[in-house]
Amino acid sequence: QRRLVESGGGSVQAGGSLNLTCRTSYTVRYFCMGWFRQAPGKEREGVATINDNGQITYADSVKGRFTVSKDNVADTLNLEMNNLKPDDTATYYCAVGGGSCRPLQQNFGTWGQGTQVTVSS
Repeated sequence: QRRLVESGGGSVQAGGSLNLTCRTSYTVRYFCMGWFRQAPGKEREGVATINDNGQITYADSVKGRFTVSKDNVADTLNLEMNNLKPDDTATYYCAVGGGSCRPLQQNFGTWGQGTQVTVSS
């Protein structure tokens, strides 16, 4: 059974940085993969996706601050988060998808358990 396991979450002050890692049994280079997040009381939203050709899409709210990447040797999906803001507080999920690979939930069918990110002001 293929798995996605996120790590790297934590608590930081505004302006700080965190690096999230998604370890997977997938051969990541062949798949559309993405990061999503869900804050309490809000719907899950797409953060960043990267398809099998390396094309990347970011949510407007994270452009210039977050960087998504694949490590094709370790088979991980990574999310470097800089200049974090309190609005970035959420549970972050790694997912595998297909189709257009745009950061919409309906394009993704396999999900990790999530890792918590908390940003204080």
